[in-house]
Amino acid sequence: MNSKADYFARYEAIAAVSQRMLSAARRALWTELTDLQEEYRVLVDRLLEVDAGVLLDEHDRLRKYDLIRQILADDAAIRDLVNPSMARLSAFFSARRPAHVLKELFGAR
Repeated sequence: MNSKADYFARYEAIAAVSQRMLSAARRALWTELTDLQEEYRVLVDRLLEVDAGVLLDEHDRLRKYDLIRQILADDAAIRDLVNPSMARLSAFFSARRPAHVLKELFGAR
């Protein structure tokens, strides 16, 4: 893969997945978000394999910048949505002994 069209298709795929991740986070669909994170990771790894091999003109660089800016904005929004949930979960675990946590979460005896 070395065409600009394929190159940008990869960036656009990453941007699309980041938008889906944000949608899942807004709806508190944490399992879906986790599944999408794996898809995102695979796409980024594939992009990194070819990122240095494509020559970009000024227009292409601006297009790439806009896609990256969108991806990073989605990431920041996702973090804003996830961090309160993570803080509550952390507080839940730190305030209780492990046996009590298991009992409350799973009804373990």
